[in-house]
Amino acid sequence: MALTQEKKQELINTHQIHETDTGSADLQVAMLSERIQQLSNHLQSNQKDYASRQGLLKMIGKRKRLLGYIRKQDVTRYRALIAKLGIRG
Repeated sequence: MALTQEKKQELINTHQIHETDTGSADLQVAMLSERIQQLSNHLQSNQKDYASRQGLLKMIGKRKRLLGYIRKQDVTRYRALIAKLGIRG
């Protein structure tokens, strides 16, 4: 269920802030969003997988904390990121 190397590199290339960026908050949110999407799809077909559900909830909480940090630092960057990822309705 982990991200493949190709998918991870694609996310890094599209969401990095500068050339050598591999761990900024924006990038972490993008990777977490992709993993959350994969795990949500898994849980739709495996409804009794409670261990994965707990991991999903932890990932959602971590993403929420990172988004709060980004919003505190720069509101325009926060709005651009959520629009780019499409994670808020």
